[in-house]
Amino acid sequence: MTYKDRQHAGRVLAQVLEQRNILNPVILALPRGGVPVADLIAQKLQVPLDVLIVRKIGAPFNPEYGIGALSEDLDPLFNAGELLPFEDLEEEVKEIVKAEKKELSRRIRMYRGERSLPEIKNRTVILVDDGLATGVSAAAAGRFLKKRGAQKIYLAVPVGPHHPSKLLMDNIDEVICPYKPMNLTAIGLWYEEFNQVSDAEVMTILSHYHPETKRELSL
Repeated sequence: MTYKDRQHAGRVLAQVLEQRNILNPVILALPRGGVPVADLIAQKLQVPLDVLIVRKIGAPFNPEYGIGALSEDLDPLFNAGELLPFEDLEEEVKEIVKAEKKELSRRIRMYRGERSLPEIKNRTVILVDDGLATGVSAAAAGRFLKKRGAQKIYLAVPVGPHHPSKLLMDNIDEVICPYKPMNLTAIGLWYEEFNQVSDAEVMTILSHYHPETKRELSL
């Protein structure tokens, strides 16, 4: 099975979530790739959509190799198992964290401006991304949401591993994933079209739910 694109993946996920009959959830997408997926879910469930910003902390020798992540509380979450080889790179990791904190704050300003996150205390949150690999970014998001008092956190992804990591499952309540290939590697391999999502596309989708974003787009 492959998805045609993120919109197709969103429709499949929306059908699965609709069957759960989750009442009045808060839907939060992880930008940028999770936003087009979440858009279809929000339309189907007829609830608003917003974004939760998370940044991966890459290894000093390979930025694509995630050793941790941080969300909007700017409190880094590290995968302890991945940190062991990097003990002699502590200063380099600190510099990477500093840079990611700066980029995370920039993206909050870009995507939400002065708008606060929706109220999530004692509510069910559906966290959406376009796929699940190591899960460290989603784990950081889940930890943040738990701190904010979320009652239950679903992570909804179109494709992911058979056995999510302990780090992830310690920080969210349930993974909803229609497709779990045995040989999961790069997420993009399970899409026919997996183009990079632009900031403009994220902002355009958000403008459908938040009129103030439309005004910002016109500036």
